[in-house]
Amino acid sequence: MSVKEGDPAPAFELPTDDGGRIGSASLSGKPYVIYFYPKDDTPGCTKEAVSFSCLKAEFDAIGVPVIGVSKDDVASHAKFRKKHDLKISLAADPEGKVIEAFGAWVEKSMYGKKYMGIERSTFLVGKDGKVLKAWRNVKVPGHAEAVLEAAKAAVAG
Repeated sequence: MSVKEGDPAPAFELPTDDGGRIGSASLSGKPYVIYFYPKDDTPGCTKEAVSFSCLKAEFDAIGVPVIGVSKDDVASHAKFRKKHDLKISLAADPEGKVIEAFGAWVEKSMYGKKYMGIERSTFLVGKDGKVLKAWRNVKVPGHAEAVLEAAKAAVAG
């Protein structure tokens, strides 16, 4: 099942790399960005996390937290954050329940082999808890900037 624009965002609560927890209940009434990525410390995932981190002050200025989610555990996230000086929240979903709820667990193909994996995807959730914008099969260059522009428009509108 795939979450589409206009759908209510799935409820979630996940542990974060800083020892805390983050979830839809604690974010209720606020817009937020949740993005799903395949693996800590791989080239595309690092570029994406660094891009969002570089824009964190601008997201903070409009009151929109950014949460990155993968199946990596909190220890892996903590190493990833420290190595690349990441500023955004990283949440661990080792069982993939939230990843699946958002429809980011998909069949992929590489060198003719099919396997299940995380589709790089991002969701902008409005303060009403509904998905305002969904990006699927994300290409990293320019993506964080596009999400920031959509978030600014959503907050202003």
